[in-house]
Amino acid sequence: MLLIRLAVKNAFRHRLRSVLTILGVAVAILAFGLLRTVVDAWYSGVEASAADRLVTRNAISLTFSLPLAYREKIRAVPGVTEVSQGNWFGGIYVDEKNFFANFAYDIPSLLAIYPEISVKDKDQLSSLLRDRKGALVGEKLAKRFGWKVGDQVTLRGTIFIGDWDFTIRALYKATRAGIDESQFFFHWTYLDETLRATMPTRAGQVGFYMVGIDDPSRSADISRAIDAQFANSLAETLTETEKAFQMGFVSMSSAIILAIKLVSFVVVLIILAVSANTMAMSARERSGEYAVLKTLGFGSSTLALLIAGEALALSVTGACLGLALVLPCAKAVGSFMTDFFPVFLVSDQTITLSLAAGVAVGLLSAAYPALYAARVGIAQALRKVG
Repeated sequence: MLLIRLAVKNAFRHRLRSVLTILGVAVAILAFGLLRTVVDAWYSGVEASAADRLVTRNAISLTFSLPLAYREKIRAVPGVTEVSQGNWFGGIYVDEKNFFANFAYDIPSLLAIYPEISVKDKDQLSSLLRDRKGALVGEKLAKRFGWKVGDQVTLRGTIFIGDWDFTIRALYKATRAGIDESQFFFHWTYLDETLRATMPTRAGQVGFYMVGIDDPSRSADISRAIDAQFANSLAETLTETEKAFQMGFVSMSSAIILAIKLVSFVVVLIILAVSANTMAMSARERSGEYAVLKTLGFGSSTLALLIAGEALALSVTGACLGLALVLPCAKAVGSFMTDFFPVFLVSDQTITLSLAAGVAVGLLSAAYPALYAARVGIAQALRKVG
């Protein structure tokens, strides 16, 4: 107990130096936490994926469509529980800067496959299913634009040219963290029926199929069975797990993600150097004190623990301060960058890594000073001035 009190007092002996070191560690941990959260946000779609969902798309590319007739053939594959066809719509609301994901889906089967998308108001759900132009909107997206149930919304089509009118009939809320609440869904039949009248050649075409399965352990076998049905056809398919499908998009930015990860660790290494310099200065200044402690019977291991405790007191205090700032800062950054990162949450792993980084900085920065204090001779330390 005495050693702990002594370590804490030594840590704050030079208050300005201690405060600046703590602030440096706090800023580094804050930067580390935010950078890691950016990486997590990039992988949010992957993390939200479920093991019991597959995605079937055109084997050539996602930009090529599949016939609607494939739906019932996919549903007939043993192990398949539900199938929902979907198309990326790519509509623009008022201005290009108002970007958000919008899809045409078979809404009933979509809700069956995605239980984490919850419409609590049953009246809203009934109204949505009855209205051909009805839209299902995430609560976060509705809050962003001030939309309410019953509002009329017009999206300007980029893939499917024209102005498309919708009525917001229901709002959904995620039942677990990490699910995007800023998406816009509408009935696939509305898209298809309109295309039959305006662009008949594009009607009856599906961008992809979401497939629910009964046994995640059989996902590979079910995927092969689905693709085997359409082998050597004009539109061959590629079926993969939802996680693999999402990873395909993330991999396009793998170089950027790797750079962000490296920068996050470089920040920690920089503050490690600063903290190590602080501890080295303290050790040199107190060489005489260490010699006196040795003459009083304190062993080398005790002095090493004393210095390590001092370093940990500074680094852990800074880490805790940095972590206290991460959550509000992440919330502010998330609200500012909602177009790029619909899900921007600080994960438990990020908090754990930040604390571990704080402890590592303390221990590593104390390594050399502790070794020096343990090895320096009493006479040599007493002769040292300044």
